[in-house]
Amino acid sequence: QANKLRTKTLRNTLNPTWNETLTYYGITDEDMIRKTLRISVCDEDKFRHNEFIGETRIPLKKLKPNQTKNFNICLEKQLPIDKTEDKSLEERGRILISLKYSSQKQGLQVGIMRCAHLAAMDANGYSDPYVKIYLKPDEDKKSKHKTAVKKKTLNPEFNEEFFYEIKHGDLAKKTLEVTVWDYDIGKSNDFIGGVVLGINAKGERLKHWFDCLKNKDKKIERWHTLTNELPGAVLSD
Repeated sequence: QANKLRTKTLRNTLNPTWNETLTYYGITDEDMIRKTLRISVCDEDKFRHNEFIGETRIPLKKLKPNQTKNFNICLEKQLPIDKTEDKSLEERGRILISLKYSSQKQGLQVGIMRCAHLAAMDANGYSDPYVKIYLKPDEDKKSKHKTAVKKKTLNPEFNEEFFYEIKHGDLAKKTLEVTVWDYDIGKSNDFIGGVVLGINAKGERLKHWFDCLKNKDKKIERWHTLTNELPGAVLSD
C-alpha cells in the first residue's frame, strides 16, 4: 500500500481517458534494475469493494533514462505476486536529506526535504507524517529538531532546514539519527521508519556523511531508504 498511486475515478465509461501523470520520487538505480511497475484497473463501487478489472506489469529495466516510452498492453487477470519482490517489504519508504557543513556559521545544516511512499499507519490508508532528528551522542538532550506534521499523505514535502553549531573536527564523532513518525491525536505516535547517518554507518549512509565532511560549504542531497530497525533508538515520541 505504501507506494500506491491512483488516478481519479472516471464515471460511466468503458473508454476512459485520464491524461494524468503520477510520479514516484526517490527511485534509485537499483530500483530500475530490480523493480516492476504494477498497473491495475479497477471499477469503483460506492457500496461494495472496488472490483478488479485487469492488470499489467512493466519491469523498470525496460526504460531508458530521460526517455518517454509508450506501451499499448492488454490487461490480464490478476497475476500472482512474484516472491522475489518481498525484499522491498522491509522498506518503510524513502527520505531525501541534504547535508552541508557551513564554515561561515561553524556548524552542520541538515535539510529534511521530502519523503516518498511511506508506510501507511492509519486506517484511511495514509499517515500524518513528521520527521525528528537528533545529533548523537547527545548528553544534554538538546539536539532534537522536528518538522511540521503533514496531513494525510505518504509523499510529504517538508523543505525544512535545521542547524547544529559544532566544530568540523567534532562532526566525525557524531551520528545523525533521522526518524519518521505518524502523528496521532490522543494516543502515542507511530514509528514509521528511520535512518542513521555517520562515520559508523554503511553504504550510502556513510558515503553521504563522508562527502559532507570532505566538501565544506557544499550542499549534498541524497535519498535514503527508511527501515523499521534503528540501532539504539528509543522508539517513543
